[in-house]
Amino acid sequence: MMKKKIVVAVTGASGSIYASLLLKKLNELRHQIAEVGVVMSDNAKDVWKFELDNEDYTQLPFKFYAKNDFMAPFASGSAKFDTMVVVPCSMGTLGRIAGGISDDLITRAADVVLKERRKLILVARDTPLNLIHIRNMATVTEAGGIICPAIPSYYSKPQTIEELAMTVVNRVIDLIGLESKSYEWKGM
Repeated sequence: MMKKKIVVAVTGASGSIYASLLLKKLNELRHQIAEVGVVMSDNAKDVWKFELDNEDYTQLPFKFYAKNDFMAPFASGSAKFDTMVVVPCSMGTLGRIAGGISDDLITRAADVVLKERRKLILVARDTPLNLIHIRNMATVTEAGGIICPAIPSYYSKPQTIEELAMTVVNRVIDLIGLESKSYEWKGM
């Protein structure tokens, strides 16, 4: 298996636990990964600190890029990043991606991934949805993106908030194409 080059973008939507667990899982799976680049919005850093009571993202071994660093490798298709995950994905970010508005590194990288026909996974985190959100999700899907709502599953009978959130992260890991042991539905 070829090692993956992955961009992880973290926006200011509630749900920092998903980003935290995904980044930790990617670190565990680093033998399958060539490179991980991370970009966080300012709001993402604030929400992470508020929701998780830490700044653990600063301890991760990945390269972090400023939100306006258009010199980041994944701002160009020639860097050949295979996959981009926006987790959690705010509705504002979703709307800018759907509209082709590349006003920061997150939306520029998403635009690059779509134009290069690579994998864009948006872990949308909002409820309820209005018609604009739904249409933006349809637009991104029609452009080749994957909408993976942050909706946990209960088949595995999670006992903690982390286990519950991990059901979403495991789906993202599967969508990226990484090999990882996780609960598999076998039927009843």
